[in-house]
Amino acid sequence: MTTEHLPEAEPASTRGRPRDTTRDRALMEATLSVLQSHGYSGLTTAAVAKEAGVSTATLYRRWRSKEHLVVGAAQTWAEDLGPDHDTGSLRSDLSTLLHDKARALDGASGRLLRAVLGEAAHNRALADVLFDDFVVPLQQRVSALLERAAERGEIEPVQEPDVVGEMVIGPMVSHTFLIPHTPGQGPGPGHRMADQLLPYLLRSLGAHAGPGPDR
Repeated sequence: MTTEHLPEAEPASTRGRPRDTTRDRALMEATLSVLQSHGYSGLTTAAVAKEAGVSTATLYRRWRSKEHLVVGAAQTWAEDLGPDHDTGSLRSDLSTLLHDKARALDGASGRLLRAVLGEAAHNRALADVLFDDFVVPLQQRVSALLERAAERGEIEPVQEPDVVGEMVIGPMVSHTFLIPHTPGQGPGPGHRMADQLLPYLLRSLGAHAGPGPDR
């Protein structure tokens, strides 16, 4: 289903006693669970209500449609890359970012992305939400660390920092989602890609790659 203009996933207004935000969280967790099990096409409000242990009436008082449920889940698990610490060098800043990205993709935000990326390809409203909540935070952090590196004299100022962000997102997402990995058996594919990608990013920026990965 394509939605031309989907407003932010604001729960439907209620009157009387304040809404139970704990139940809101349970509904978002149930939405993610159903998405993981059945994908976007198999997601129904009835399945989410059953998973959360609530009535469909309770769900509809909070989220008016299937689309709002998915947007709400995306906003609930918007990518948390952690704080942007200045580690003192471009190399260690980038390494930290890459491994933070790998950890985020291994968590709830990565599971949400895996379940809805196909739908986002033809649902403009959902694609916009995913871009704002998953791509923009990384681009902002990349821009900040590149600016610091230029101020330290490690690289020339970067005119298109968002392109560098795309160079991070593409390989990290493809390896995390497409390379098989058994939990508990060493670093996941996203972390391996982080170490492999680091020297290429540094060379593309005109910086010295250094002897090995930083964590």
